[in-house]
Amino acid sequence: MRLRSLGIALATAAALVTLPSQLPAAAADAPLSQGKTATSSSDENAGTPAAGAVDGDTATRWSSGRTDTQWLQVDLGTSATLSKVVLNWEAAYGKAYKIQVSDDGSSWTDLKSVTGGDGGTDTLDVSGQGRYVRMQGVTRATEYGYSLWEFQVFGTSGNPPAATCSTANAAKGKPATASSTENAGTPAASAFDGDNGTRWSSQASDPQWVRVDLGSVQDICKVDLNWEAAYGKDFTVQASADGQSWTTLKSVTNGTGGTASYDVSGSGRYVRINGTARGTGYGYSLWEVAVHTGTGGSTPPIEGGGDLGPNVIVVDPSTPNLQGKFDQVFAQQESAQFGSGRYQFLLKPGTYNGINAQLGFYTSISGLGLNPDDVKINGDITVDAGWFNGNATQNFWRSAENLSLKPVNGTDRWAVAQAAPFRRIHVEGGLNLAPAGYGWASGGYIADSKIDGTVGPYSQQQWYTRDSSVGGWTNGVWNMTFSGVQGAPATNFDTGPYTTLDTTPVSREKPFLYLDGNDYKVFVPGKRTNARGVSWPANAGGTSLPLSRFYVVKPGATAATINAALDQGLNLLFTPGVYHLDRTINVNRADTVVLGLGLATIIPDNGVDALHVGDVDGVKLAGFLIDAGATKSDTLLQVGGAGASADHAADPTTVQDVFVRIGGAGPGLATHSMVVNSDDVIVDHTWIWRADHGEGVGWETNRADYGLEVNGDDVLTTGLFVEHFNKYDVVWSGERGRTIFFQNEKAYDVPNAAAVTHDGIVGYAAYKVADSVSTHEAWGLGSYCNFTSDSSIVQHHGFQVPVKSGIKLHSIQVISLGGKGQYAHVVNDTGAPTSGSDTIPSKITSFP
Repeated sequence: MRLRSLGIALATAAALVTLPSQLPAAAADAPLSQGKTATSSSDENAGTPAAGAVDGDTATRWSSGRTDTQWLQVDLGTSATLSKVVLNWEAAYGKAYKIQVSDDGSSWTDLKSVTGGDGGTDTLDVSGQGRYVRMQGVTRATEYGYSLWEFQVFGTSGNPPAATCSTANAAKGKPATASSTENAGTPAASAFDGDNGTRWSSQASDPQWVRVDLGSVQDICKVDLNWEAAYGKDFTVQASADGQSWTTLKSVTNGTGGTASYDVSGSGRYVRINGTARGTGYGYSLWEVAVHTGTGGSTPPIEGGGDLGPNVIVVDPSTPNLQGKFDQVFAQQESAQFGSGRYQFLLKPGTYNGINAQLGFYTSISGLGLNPDDVKINGDITVDAGWFNGNATQNFWRSAENLSLKPVNGTDRWAVAQAAPFRRIHVEGGLNLAPAGYGWASGGYIADSKIDGTVGPYSQQQWYTRDSSVGGWTNGVWNMTFSGVQGAPATNFDTGPYTTLDTTPVSREKPFLYLDGNDYKVFVPGKRTNARGVSWPANAGGTSLPLSRFYVVKPGATAATINAALDQGLNLLFTPGVYHLDRTINVNRADTVVLGLGLATIIPDNGVDALHVGDVDGVKLAGFLIDAGATKSDTLLQVGGAGASADHAADPTTVQDVFVRIGGAGPGLATHSMVVNSDDVIVDHTWIWRADHGEGVGWETNRADYGLEVNGDDVLTTGLFVEHFNKYDVVWSGERGRTIFFQNEKAYDVPNAAAVTHDGIVGYAAYKVADSVSTHEAWGLGSYCNFTSDSSIVQHHGFQVPVKSGIKLHSIQVISLGGKGQYAHVVNDTGAPTSGSDTIPSKITSFP
C-alpha cells in the first residue's frame, strides 16, 4: 500500500527466544532411539557427547564442532519402519538439515529436508525403513555448531509383515453410485448390502458402471462378482483415489456371468465395475460385489486428533504470567514481516482481566467458546504501528476471532492493513481502526461481529464490513463498503466513501476450533442467504466435527502423508508453521475442511502447484497462507478442474482468509495465483499479493501474471484484495459473478508503458470481465496506481467490462497515489482522468 518503505528491519534474535508451549509435540510412546548407540561427526567437548541426545534426559545434550556439515546418527539395533522424528534443539540449532535413513550406516536415503528452521522442537512425519537414522546438518543458524537436547525416532521395530488378503468384504454397506438404474427397486446400494436377494441393474445400453466408496485409500487384493442373469460380457475392474482418475486392475472379455473371483493388485478409495459389452439384451445386473483389501503389509491408517503442536498456546484465566506470554510473542513478531515464526493463542472460556494482547505478524488469537461471549476479556487486543513509525499500511497477516472485548479506555485499537481479519467478535465499546497518531492506514475486514460503540476508521483508506452490527460509523477516506451490517451508514458515493447493501446474498462464516468440555471440536457454520447481522448465538444450521476427524498437520509433515490423510477421509488442521511441499495437496472429497491456525504457510517446491480442490460440494478452505516457491508454479490454488460444471448452489465451496503471496519472503514465481473453475464458490476475504517490497522483488524476479481468475458460474467474492500483478489482477469469465468490495493497486515496478501495452491499450485492467460474459455485478471497487519505476505511465483504465444490459458496476473509482502515474479513465473509455499529485479519486457512481 501507499508509502511502504523497502527498508524493513526484521527480528534477528527470534530463534533464541523460548516461547510458551502448552501442548508438547512429542509422542507418548518411548522412542525407538532412546538409550541406543549414537555416534557423531564431532563433539564440542566431553560433556556433550552423541549419547546425550538419545538418553531421554532433556538436561543433557549433544553439540558439534563449529562447521555446517556435522551429523548425529543413532543405531536402532534392527531395521524399523519409521513414522516420526522429533528434534529438541538447544539454542544452537540447524537452519537447514536432512533426516536420513540407512540399512548399513554407509549408504543413506533422504527422508526429509528442512529449510528455514527456527529452532525449538521440530516434529517431522517421515516414511521409510532402516536401522540407522541420521540428522545431517546443512546450514547452522548460529556461529556455534549444532546442539540437540534430544533426538527421538519413532516407528515400529522389525520388518513389516507379509501382506495378506482379508476375507472380509470392505465394500459392504459403503456408499455406492451407478451410471444408471433400471428402476427404483434396483439401486446401486443393493450390490453392496451383503444380501444376495437384492441387486443393482442398469439401463439396457453400453457402457454402464457401478462403483463403491470404501471411505479411504486401501490396498485392494480381490474382487468377487455375483452376476444376475443379465451379466457383463466385457468389463473392467477399476480403482481410483479420487473418483476421477481410474486405474484398471482387471480386464475381462467373453465373461460368462455367474460368480467369479478376481485376484488383483492395486490401491484406491473407489472401486468400479465398468461394463463395455452386455451378455444379454438387458442391462447389467449384479446381486453382489465384494471387495477384499490387504492387511498386514499395508500402511497403517493415519490417526486423527492428537496434540496441537508447540506453537499453539492454550491459556485460561488462571494461567500464570499470561500478560508475559503475550508480550514475549509480540516482542518476537512485532516487526518480523517475512520471518518464519507462526503462533496461535487459544483462550479457554472464562473471564480475563487486565489483558492487552498486542498482535504482531503471523499471530492469531481466538476464543475456544462456542460463542464469542463465552470468552470475556476485560482489556484489549491491540494492533498499532509503532514498529513502522506510525504507518499502519504494512500491518498484514494476523487475526482475532470468536471472543468478546471490554476495552480499558472504552475503545479498542485495530490498526491493520490487508490479510488481518477481525471475525466473530463482540466489542463492548468502540473500535478505532487507525494507528496512534492517525498515520497512514490501509485495511481491512470485519465479519460476523458486534461493535456496541462507534467504529472510527479515521485514516483508513478502505474497509469492508459484512454481516455485522455497529453502533455507528464516523467517517471514511475512499471506499467504505458494507453488506448485511446493522447500523451501517447509508450509501453515499457521490460525495462520500459509502456503499451499503442491506444484506449479503450468500455467506457462510469461517469454521473455528472450540472446546466441548475437554474435547476439541471444529464448528462449521451453515450457509446463510440474504444475511443481515451476526450469526451467533443461534449458530443455526452449523455442524460440529470432533478433532479425531482431522489430521493435525505439524511442521515437517509431507505432502504424501497429507494426501493420504485426505484419501482416508480425514479433514486437515494445519498447526502454526511453514510447510514445504514436494507435490500438490489434492482435496477431492465433498465437505472436506482445511483449516489453518496461526497463519500456517504452504510453500510449493520444485514448481508444483500448492493445492487443488475437486469439483465437489462444500469444501471449506480457511485461515492459511500460500507462499510461492522459487521455481515457477503454474497455479498456486485451483478450485475445480478445467471445465468444471457441477451445480453446488445448495452446498458451495468457501475460501476464507486464504491469502496468496508471490515474493517478499524471497523469490517467488507463479503464472496463475488463484483459479476458480467450480460454480457457486464463495471467496470471502482474500489478499492475493505480488510483493512490492521485501526480498526477491522485481518485475521478473517475482513475476506472476494473474491474481484471481474466475471461470465458474455464480461465483461470489466478498472482501476481495488483489494487488501488483504483471498482467490482469482479476479476470472474470464465468457468468452471473458478483463482487462486493474490491481493493487493488497496479504493479509499482512496471518498467515502462511498453511492458504493459497490449491490444493497443496501455496497462492491463485491474478488474476485467471477459467479453463473452452476459451478466455480472459488482459494488465498491477501487484501483490505485503508484508507478515508481516510470511515473509518466498513463494507464488507460482501471476496469474493463463488456457493455451489456446484464453488466452493472456500482461505486467505482481510480486514484493516482501522489502523482506516480495516472489513469486516463475509470471504466473502459468512461470517467474523468486522474491528474496531478493529489490523491483525489476519479469516480463513477454506476456503470453503465
